[in-house]
Amino acid sequence: MRPWRFVMTFGVVSLLMDFVYEGARSVTGPLLAHLGASAVVVGVVTGAGEAAALGLRLVSGPLADRTRRFWTWTIAGYALTALAVPFLGLTGALWAACALVVAERVGKAVRSPAKDTLLSHATAATGRGRGFAVHEAMDQVGALLGPLTVAAILAVSHDDYAPALGVLALPGAAALVLLVWLRARVPDPVAYEEGKGEAENGEAENGSAENGSAENGKAENGEVGAVRPRLPRAFWTYAVFTATTLTGFATFGVLSYHLVERDLLPTAAVPVLYAAAMAADAVAALATGWLYDRWGARVLAVLPLLSAAVPALAFTDTVWLVVLGALVWGGAVGVQEATLRATVADLVPVGRRATAYGIFAGVMGGAALAGGALTGALYDVSVPALIATVAAIQAAALALLSVQDRT
Repeated sequence: MRPWRFVMTFGVVSLLMDFVYEGARSVTGPLLAHLGASAVVVGVVTGAGEAAALGLRLVSGPLADRTRRFWTWTIAGYALTALAVPFLGLTGALWAACALVVAERVGKAVRSPAKDTLLSHATAATGRGRGFAVHEAMDQVGALLGPLTVAAILAVSHDDYAPALGVLALPGAAALVLLVWLRARVPDPVAYEEGKGEAENGEAENGSAENGSAENGKAENGEVGAVRPRLPRAFWTYAVFTATTLTGFATFGVLSYHLVERDLLPTAAVPVLYAAAMAADAVAALATGWLYDRWGARVLAVLPLLSAAVPALAFTDTVWLVVLGALVWGGAVGVQEATLRATVADLVPVGRRATAYGIFAGVMGGAALAGGALTGALYDVSVPALIATVAAIQAAALALLSVQDRT
């Protein structure tokens, strides 16, 4: 399978799974509010979910590198998400809903370092920025369809979450079937990065020892346990920059809580707005991915600017400004999901890449938890204070990036 076909097929898998979990995330705020949660609870739970999705990669990333079972970790993580989401619509207890929100994010933590490592091999042949950007854009097709489907079912069922989230089991099952098929076709995508991926049925498919078959437990350049290079200083600098940015980044859970608590939009319309934000995510991912291949990491300067604009727009009582703020939020997520992953792939050598993705995500997870709790708490106290605090944090992030570029 050629590199672009691999990226596109993996993109279909991600499209189907985004259909599932983005459909659920589009109504997390309203669902928790329906069960009695306050803004602080919504902020902490959604922040904790992001922290779990990112922080637990500190464990899953190194384990994926050590075991070399990248496909196994990827399939297991997707399976956990596919199971958690349908049950979320069935629960009537706040604590259970909170646990399932976090469990769905744990599934992302389990799969992401391994999945990104598999993709990083193919994007070595397609172009890092373009490859990850196209994959992210395909993600967002699912992220568009999932919320719209949930919105339609909520409207028909008079805000009944059980059928709205239960239907998401179907694309989840389809994604798992396609993923198992893709693993059978390309058991060892590292061949792409070694320059062997152009043949339709090259050596990567036969799992030979010289290609370092991942499922046989071989390291890409020797046995498991071989000495691996240290993570470069530039990697740590970008990790600090990203953490600073996310510390001042609101979760959509808090944004959607604001929408329903201030009666700005009906519950069924919130997933529609989330779908629009995911469309903005796809556009931003494609644009910044293309620019990244031309200009490098300097394109990340747009991230603090977008993040600072989100609360200034989204936490007003004017509907069109709130909608604009949600679209800006989606654009910022697109930069995070595509360009930051490409940066890590360029900074870190193959043998340490899953570990690097895990560490990078762990740093991001702690920042996401702080950001969710901070925005939720400040929202209850003072929206102007929230806007000013986030602006100050993003200014600090921009200064960090500027220092890195000069060095």
